[in-house]
Amino acid sequence: MQETVRVALDAMGGDNAPGELVKGAVDAVNAKENIQVILVGKEDAIKAELSKHTYPKDRIEIRSASEVITTEEAPVTAIRRKKDSSIVVAQTMVKKGEADAFVSAGSTGAILVGGQLVVGRIRGVERPPLATLIPTTKGVSLLVDSGANVDARASHMVQFAKMGSIYMEHVIGIKKPRVAIVNVGVEEEKGSALVKETFPLLKECSDIHFTGSIEAREIPHGGADVIVAEGFSGNVILKLYEGLGSALIGEIKKGMMSTFRSKMGALLVKPALKETLKTFDATEYGGAPMLGLNGLVVKTHGNASAKEVKNTIFQCVTFKEQKINEKIKACFIKKEENE
Repeated sequence: MQETVRVALDAMGGDNAPGELVKGAVDAVNAKENIQVILVGKEDAIKAELSKHTYPKDRIEIRSASEVITTEEAPVTAIRRKKDSSIVVAQTMVKKGEADAFVSAGSTGAILVGGQLVVGRIRGVERPPLATLIPTTKGVSLLVDSGANVDARASHMVQFAKMGSIYMEHVIGIKKPRVAIVNVGVEEEKGSALVKETFPLLKECSDIHFTGSIEAREIPHGGADVIVAEGFSGNVILKLYEGLGSALIGEIKKGMMSTFRSKMGALLVKPALKETLKTFDATEYGGAPMLGLNGLVVKTHGNASAKEVKNTIFQCVTFKEQKINEKIKACFIKKEENE
């Protein structure tokens, strides 16, 4: 019998709360029997949304939280003052072991701050990064860090690489994932001061498969399985990736509807095209987990749809089943023993 995975879902976070969040939770529990979702937020609003759906009543519950942290608020101040916010209440559940994972489409800053202040870091982890799966022509790659640490140091980057390797091997199933650092060229002597300092440290790591530098243009072609970057450039890559993908898909659709002949052609290629475009749909891959915390914290897009919320919940199940946190802890305990 499969172990039940309990996910605390911030029902008030994001542009589409609470409707899409609640629907995603319902779709998740209806699809898999080993999922239990705790919807955290304003009880009346959540109940009103739940009344629109059919679902197993014993696998969705509500935890009341009277406050909401908005994207306009200073994250540290909001986390400290709004103790009854949906983010703090849900993350406290993870800290206390009442939930296995926390998912939110809300304020990124508050989620990141709460992850460190409420849930806490694994011993030995200096800076927990955001790890985002991005589609490539060869499947998916993991971009780490994709926005949590814009002022990372070389030692942080090495930890990003190690945690990213563990994630790709055990969640995605890639043996000896190829690790590369984002750079402006493939030569070892190129790059910023941070890249030049980090490169030799990654070369010395015996527990990762480091392949050197990767230029941004090679990322969509699957040039590496783990893409290491500090949070600033990582976030720029991610946002450009998402924007360009959306623009291209829009232009393809517009072109196919431009003439009668193109419309007829579109009917013929639609099934194959739909399947191809699906692989480049970010909502298929769930959210971005913060690696290196004592519990699982996952950030989804602010405009997350029910499908993305559902897939993020599924992602939490895999994370729990593969014992990713335990593997990261073991990695850093081993490092301390060797020092």
